[in-house]
Amino acid sequence: MRMLLLSSCLFVGGLAHAANDLPGGGIDPQALSRHVRIPASDDFEGRAPATPGEERTVQYLIEEFKKYGLQPGGVDGSWVQPVPMVRAQVDGPVRAQLRQKGSTRTLANGEDVTLQSLRPQQAVAIKDAPLVFVGYGIDAPERQWNDYKDVDLHGKIAVVLINDADFEADQPGAFDGKAVTYYGRWTYKFEEAARRGAQGVLIVHETAPAAYGWATVKSSGTSPLFDIERTPEQALAQHVPVRGWMQRSLAEQLFRDAGLDFDAEKRKAMTPAFKPVALGDARLSVDFKLKREQVITRNVVAKLSGGAHADEAVIFSAHWDAFGIGQPDAKGDRIRRGAIDNATGVATVLELGRVFAAGPQPQRTLYFVALTAEEKGLLGASYYAAHPLAPLDKTAAVLNIEMFSPDGPTRDIASWGKGRVSLEGDLERVAKARGRSYSPDPNLEAGFFYRADHFAFARLGVPAITIGPGLDMTDGGVEKGRELRDAYFAACYHQACDAWTPTGTPAAMPPIPCWCTTWAPSWPTAAAGRIGNRGRSSARYASRAKPRAAEAPHRRRGPRRGPRRGSGFGGGRGRPIRSRAHPKPTIPSAMAASMHCCTVKATGESSYQSQRGGPRTLDRVTPRYTATAILSNIPALSAAAATKA
Repeated sequence: MRMLLLSSCLFVGGLAHAANDLPGGGIDPQALSRHVRIPASDDFEGRAPATPGEERTVQYLIEEFKKYGLQPGGVDGSWVQPVPMVRAQVDGPVRAQLRQKGSTRTLANGEDVTLQSLRPQQAVAIKDAPLVFVGYGIDAPERQWNDYKDVDLHGKIAVVLINDADFEADQPGAFDGKAVTYYGRWTYKFEEAARRGAQGVLIVHETAPAAYGWATVKSSGTSPLFDIERTPEQALAQHVPVRGWMQRSLAEQLFRDAGLDFDAEKRKAMTPAFKPVALGDARLSVDFKLKREQVITRNVVAKLSGGAHADEAVIFSAHWDAFGIGQPDAKGDRIRRGAIDNATGVATVLELGRVFAAGPQPQRTLYFVALTAEEKGLLGASYYAAHPLAPLDKTAAVLNIEMFSPDGPTRDIASWGKGRVSLEGDLERVAKARGRSYSPDPNLEAGFFYRADHFAFARLGVPAITIGPGLDMTDGGVEKGRELRDAYFAACYHQACDAWTPTGTPAAMPPIPCWCTTWAPSWPTAAAGRIGNRGRSSARYASRAKPRAAEAPHRRRGPRRGPRRGSGFGGGRGRPIRSRAHPKPTIPSAMAASMHCCTVKATGESSYQSQRGGPRTLDRVTPRYTATAILSNIPALSAAAATKA
């Protein structure tokens, strides 16, 4: 396959470098392929935290970062940030029985239900606990919504719907229409039920509102759980004795035997008038042993020290973990290799680190972070956010990279979530400058905003974004793109077939921005309005620069570092400087890559899209140096992840 390698420009001190002068020879498709192939190989055993697969992964990442000339960015001058956790896993068989209307049904763990526990206990032993349907299990006072009303859940099992009440409603209501809120996430369901003293929680699985099939639930639901270290009192308050999921078919039978219609009760739960419903005389008994142990897993951190503003940071992140070794699939394969999810992201971070290290010194310090335990609830990112290696109030942006598609080139690029950070506007502006379109999260109902590591930073007010592929394929359009993505999530998401292979459809991945944030004077902003997010305005940092004179928009203090024309970091005057096209190179058939770079001069105007309102201009600050945005078409890795029609 041949791909057009578009020219790239990198302005440093006002000097432009053509594409063939990009530091380190530009993005290397062979290196990217290697960085997926090796961590996704059987030798790495699926890269589960606190396993031999982690040790191999961490050592591989450190060796590559060292090779590229980056510096250790971890604790005490090391390459790692230790993340202490507790691992809890079922030890032996799970016995579960549902008694109703005088008969008893044995439930198969992994088939009818998945049952786990993070409670600090040696075993789970529940006898004849009543079941209560609590709708979507949401208590949101700011939305005038409370599914629980005054029900007493002590000693009872809460049966809960996944997603939130607007997802299947005829009209948008108290929530964000089909754009799932944090209240729709399974993590919230467990947390809220624990706060209300429930004996357990069973979430009813449905593929559309969950955004994945039962195979994904089974994969995670039969794997070890991880939690941050807590005191016994905190752990007891945070976790119910038993938690898990049930198949919809089981829920339908359960409701029917209680004299209820599942769909009718579900419709009632879409209204604020809903009240909890006891499921007849249904009783659940559960018995299994637990193995709990303290473990240490690791974030791997490399850095490239900045220049004039070295105290400010930009983080490039991707999670290195996958699901390790689990139950065999239909072919007997037990290794969940995580090639697309998320060896592709780690490969990108490694390659960006190499290119940046080979180039001129950035103004801000760059951190290249491979995060642990994303698949266990964003735990590595949450630990970093609670124990930052660079102060969060001086972290300009977190650019997280997830799950590049192997399905073919697209006309668009996308981010996860909508209207939450000004980085989205910057992504759209720079994409358009390169002849691409920007698609705000095309699948808001899947709640990806809350399912990626950037959320751990965003909820603390740090401008953070996850970038992923768009759906508008050059061959087949949005319809084909959606078909192939749905096939991946149905067949291979968190499964053994998410694996690297040297054959398949070569593709060019969406642009991955190295962003103006490494150079730009104004900071991205984060909107308030989400659970736990206090927001952040660039006004907090305006004291670092004198106000910009309206009558002299291009006035600078000190030497000029670049051309005056250009667009603003968050939107502004001027136009992007165009680069020149170069002849097509021959690219290995398994991969394709192109590197895009546009140079812009920041005006310092930043804006955000509030969750409930329109765009707002926050402030202006004086430009301090030339902004540079690098867009990389990261190559596709031909992973056997989507079953093509």
